[in-house]
Amino acid sequence: MKLYYHPVSTTSRPVWLFIAENGIDCELRVVDLLKGEHYQPEYVAINPNRLVPVLEDGDFRLTESSAILKYLAEKTGSSAYPKELRARAKVNEMMDWINTQVCREFAYGLVYPQIFPNHKRRSDEAHAGTIAWGKEKARGWLKVLDESLLGTKKKYLCGEQITIADYFGGPFVALGEILRCNYSAYPNVSRWLGRMKALKSWGKVHEVFHGFAASLKDKAFESV
Repeated sequence: MKLYYHPVSTTSRPVWLFIAENGIDCELRVVDLLKGEHYQPEYVAINPNRLVPVLEDGDFRLTESSAILKYLAEKTGSSAYPKELRARAKVNEMMDWINTQVCREFAYGLVYPQIFPNHKRRSDEAHAGTIAWGKEKARGWLKVLDESLLGTKKKYLCGEQITIADYFGGPFVALGEILRCNYSAYPNVSRWLGRMKALKSWGKVHEVFHGFAASLKDKAFESV
């Protein structure tokens, strides 16, 4: 198997983390987004979306990180994707929730417009409005995650055992660190994120991301 990815890509890190933590035999192939490699014909032929990650398993390809995690967990027989119908449905539900609420309004609404020039809106007014909307929505979803989805008793998003929903959600929530977000108002989120950061491969997987965050240390951000 081969994973096309970039270490700063928020959608790449969940897959890489799962591969690293579970010792999955998979070749890692960096697609240099900063140099526009994802727009080159060779890569567009692999993924016409011009995005990462992509998993290749022989002549089979997958292009969405959520689907890739499910495939890898199923292929390796991982307990992180339970086979019991209702337990699996809850994992799927949580991953869909992250992929819509957190990804859409926290990542694309609040973080990316502030750190990536290609996400800047056409006018200062539109840009400020996007960030204000993203900030308001992000606070709301973090409150739901903290009080309702995690609560005081759950160790992980779906209960006592880690699942691919945690691998998926951890890097998305940790993305806020680039804006220097303060999660103290969300103690259950902080507790869960700390547990994810304790994984043996977390530091390696996030090393380049942390370097990128450090390069923005003098920039002022709107954050939660």
